[in-house]
Amino acid sequence: MTELELQHLRREKWRLEGEPVRTLDEAVEFVESVGLCMMYPVRPMLLLPTFIGACIGSDTNLPSRQRAFADPRARDAEDLRARLVRNKSVLEVPFSGETLLVSADVFPYFYALASDRKPKDPIGSRMRRKASLLSEHIFRRLEAAGPLTTHQLQEQLGGALSEAALDRALQELWAALKITRTEYAPGTGNTWDVYYRWAPEAVTEGVRISDAEALSALISKYLDCTVAATQEEIEAFFSKFTSRTRVAEVVRALLAAREFTYTPSETRTLITVAHSSGRSEAPRAQGDHGVAPSSESRRRRNG
Repeated sequence: MTELELQHLRREKWRLEGEPVRTLDEAVEFVESVGLCMMYPVRPMLLLPTFIGACIGSDTNLPSRQRAFADPRARDAEDLRARLVRNKSVLEVPFSGETLLVSADVFPYFYALASDRKPKDPIGSRMRRKASLLSEHIFRRLEAAGPLTTHQLQEQLGGALSEAALDRALQELWAALKITRTEYAPGTGNTWDVYYRWAPEAVTEGVRISDAEALSALISKYLDCTVAATQEEIEAFFSKFTSRTRVAEVVRALLAAREFTYTPSETRTLITVAHSSGRSEAPRAQGDHGVAPSSESRRRRNG
C-alpha cells in the first residue's frame, strides 16, 4: 500500500472528498462506520477523523472548538452532533482537551477500558485518584434529581459556588465516565445526567466486558477507522487509557492470531485488520475481536 493510496482510503472513509454529511441518517451512518471521531481537530494532531470535517466534506481550514462560534460551517455540525447525542447514536467523552464522539456500538468497549466499572460510585477513573468532595456532591445530586442543567446544579449546591469550580468538578466526573452531557441549549447551557441512567444497557454491557476483550475490539475498530496505522500510532492513542505495554501485547497477540497483518508502505510498516485487505469494511463479530452491535443499537436500527 502506497502512502497516496492510504491517504485516499482514509479521506474517502472520513468523508473529506467533497461528499459532506448533511442529514441525521448520514451522520448516524458516518459515526457507526468510523466508531470513534473527534468533534474538532486537536493539537498535536491525532490519527482520527473529525465530525466537523465530515460535515464540511473537507479538512481544509477546519475550525477549532475555540473558533467554531465564528465559523458558520460549524453550526450545522453542532446541530447534528446534538441530535446524535439526543437519540443516543453517539456518546461524548472529553479527550485531549476536546470532545471524542463514540458510536453506540463501540461505547460498551470504551466504557470497559476507560472507566472504573463502578457506575454508581462517585470516584475517579482508573487513571485518576479519588474524586473531590464537590464532585461527589454533584454526582449524588444528579443521581437523586437529574438530569439537571449546570445552572440548576449551581442553585441546588449553593449560589456561592463559583462557575469555574463547578465546571472543573463536572469535567472530572465526565472524564471518569460517571456523568454525561445529554443536551445543550443556548438559553440553559449543558444538561447533565449520570451515565448509568442515560445509557443503562451500554454501561451494563461495558461492566461485563473484560479488559482484553475491550482493548482487542477497540484496536480492531481503530484500525478499521484509520485503514492502517503504525504500532507507534496505535500505542499513542490507546496509552491515554491503558499502558503502552498492554497495547503492544494485544497487538502482538492479534498479529500472531492472524487477525492483524503487517502491510509495508514506502517508508514504514503499517498494521491492518487482516480481513480488510486495505479496504474499508465493517468490523468482525465480538468473538473475532471486532465490535458487536449493542442490543440498544440493534433495537434502534430495527425500529
